[in-house]
Amino acid sequence: MGILDGKKILIAGVLTEASIAFSAARIAQEQGATVVLSNFGRAFSLCQRIAKRLPQEAPVVELDVTDTEHLSTLAERLREHVDGLDGVVHSIGFAPQEAMGEGFPEVAWEHAATAFQVSSWSLASLTQACRPLFGDTASVVGLTFDATVAWPVYGWMGAAKAALESTSRYLARELGPEGVRVNLVAAGPLRTMAMKSIPGSQQFEEAWEGRAPLGWSVTDTEPAGKAVAALLSDWFPATTGEIVHVDGGFHAVGV
Repeated sequence: MGILDGKKILIAGVLTEASIAFSAARIAQEQGATVVLSNFGRAFSLCQRIAKRLPQEAPVVELDVTDTEHLSTLAERLREHVDGLDGVVHSIGFAPQEAMGEGFPEVAWEHAATAFQVSSWSLASLTQACRPLFGDTASVVGLTFDATVAWPVYGWMGAAKAALESTSRYLARELGPEGVRVNLVAAGPLRTMAMKSIPGSQQFEEAWEGRAPLGWSVTDTEPAGKAVAALLSDWFPATTGEIVHVDGGFHAVGV
């Protein structure tokens, strides 16, 4: 018997087998959940192929979080596969290359705005789109990269992650009375497509190699996937507005 037996979970943003979201989907299925995936555009067909590599092939729905029609029809389209939702995983983030790297104060608003809309606001819009499917309780889990400090080369994506973390707290405050928990997992650097798109991301790997007390593997997404699955389960019934660090302890130590 798994910790997610009978749960119905939407996992938004699965792209490759190297993604945290893929590990979360696999572990969720192994723990008894029914999983639906989402993505859009060119990534939609990639997600469909990846869905076949799960223990049980998962259906894939199209979802572009910047498309109001996609959001407004999401619940209806999900009902073709599940009769409700017990959990949602937000693994969505994007910033134009112009918004990352150095030159933080020089970035045009249009590039920063894209980072905020896709990486921060979408947590609220996705949760809102799924609300009609929630029962007496539900768990929303997002993915962040510790935004309490400024990182080299992360640029406006770092600011967008800080907004994501704040968004999760506001959602936790407002949706708690409805039985909806909202939490984030802050993973260390992993060689996902998202990390590879950051110029100079090798600096993160080198820092973790020298400082993480438990050590850190940049290719092992399973610890973060397990944390997501745990937060989706009923084992954290009184936890909301929390950020769970899965980073080998890096966040807790100094130089």
